[in-house]
Amino acid sequence: MVEQSLTFKDYPFLKELGLAETNFGCYRKGEWVGHGDEIVSVNPHNNRPIAKIKLANGQDYQDCIKAMEGEKLRWAKTPGPVRGEIVRQIGDAFRRKKEALGLLISLEMGKIKSEGLGEVQEYIDICDMATGLSRTIEGKVLPSERPGHFMMEQWNPLGLIGCITAFNFPVAVSGWNAAIAFICGDLMIWKPALTTCLCSIATQNIINEVLQQHGFNSIQTLCAGDGPNVGALLVNDPRLHLISFTGSTQVGRHVSAEVAKRFGRTILELGGNNAAVIMPDADLELALKACVFASVGTAGQRCTTLRRIIIHESIHDQFVNAMVSAYKTIRQGDPLNPETLLGPLHTKDAVKQYKDGIEEIKKQGGKILFGGAVLEGPGNYVQPTVVSIGHDAPIVKHELFAPVVYVIKFKTLDEAIQYNNEVPQGLSSTIFTKDMQNYFNWVGPAGSDCGIVNCNIGTSGAEIGGAFGGEKETGGGRESGSDSWKQYMRRSTCTVNYTNYLALAQGVQFKL
Repeated sequence: MVEQSLTFKDYPFLKELGLAETNFGCYRKGEWVGHGDEIVSVNPHNNRPIAKIKLANGQDYQDCIKAMEGEKLRWAKTPGPVRGEIVRQIGDAFRRKKEALGLLISLEMGKIKSEGLGEVQEYIDICDMATGLSRTIEGKVLPSERPGHFMMEQWNPLGLIGCITAFNFPVAVSGWNAAIAFICGDLMIWKPALTTCLCSIATQNIINEVLQQHGFNSIQTLCAGDGPNVGALLVNDPRLHLISFTGSTQVGRHVSAEVAKRFGRTILELGGNNAAVIMPDADLELALKACVFASVGTAGQRCTTLRRIIIHESIHDQFVNAMVSAYKTIRQGDPLNPETLLGPLHTKDAVKQYKDGIEEIKKQGGKILFGGAVLEGPGNYVQPTVVSIGHDAPIVKHELFAPVVYVIKFKTLDEAIQYNNEVPQGLSSTIFTKDMQNYFNWVGPAGSDCGIVNCNIGTSGAEIGGAFGGEKETGGGRESGSDSWKQYMRRSTCTVNYTNYLALAQGVQFKL
């Protein structure tokens, strides 16, 4: 660890969020504990330490589960609209802390200030949506073939669920799961990324403020555990009926297999390799603005980051030249500065992966049109990079989690769709066109094979109302809006005979 004094005192908003120079990474039964290793949270802008965290160990994990089981039935029996009112109050608590928590996201994760604030707004928005949903969860009434019988579907809580989140959205993704789980009557244990522990502790503090007012201490527990041990306990625990995992495809494949062995459910939000198709009739100014943000937002560390721009040959050079010109104007630096448009990568390891990726791009025939260098200094800064490369280069099939975008030529829409679909990931995609035929071919059965299929907007920036997730190696999961609540509940088909006669289905006769 860097041998420098902590910079905690330099950021007064940390105290507003209930943080201290030394914090505990496990919360359950109304108290903070940590019996595992100690780590230090680091500012990626300058790699200076911010604060210390005492992590959880295996026993802390077991205590979290025990505490949740102690509140499970009372929470399940709490009426859905009452749970929704508690979630509404949680959203209001985040509104009051939005500025401070957004600044912490920028400080610890490295995304620019407006993106940090936007992430907190996502948490607020999902609370608003979940509050309304708490009064509208519905089951079907079905016609029975038997006279004097009533048949319906009933939805009930799963009980305990587990949530594992990644560093790039250290607040919002936990909220996507928590708000929906809570109104469904579930309790959640959350294992966050260790490099953004302060964000998770601050988030838990805000939730605690509301839950404790209603007499609950363990509806959500936090277990920032050391190494893979706590993660393995969580994934393999039969008491957790659902595991929501956000992370790499490699780890997600393991999580899926392990949870399936015990017949548990998974929500998997894994890798993305997202493309934009630029048609000849596109509004090029609109497409340029959308593609630049989608490529460099969060320093290329979103699962929905734009990785490939597939450009019609007739406008290819014009659009690429405009991209390079725009990249030259991007203001890079301290993410806490409101004028900054591009912050640092999250860790030194990410910088190494960027550097190795650039070398591999060159080996595979890629031409660097802009960027391609690591910036000198104490922080984790790299240049945003534009690369011209063949659509079938092996590296194009893999997700390089950095601000690197590939530009690729195409001749026909069918060819562009082929290029979009030929990668193993299937998260987000977009087309820029004014032609209705292009659009409906793009969203139709022979079009984009992604879970998110846009038109005239970028690949990133999904709204709360739509279910978020992708296909193929992205995992097939869906979080947040639409009917994603069904993943957090169990369904029962219920039939009532309100006669004195036993009628069997399918006309079966059984006379005693």
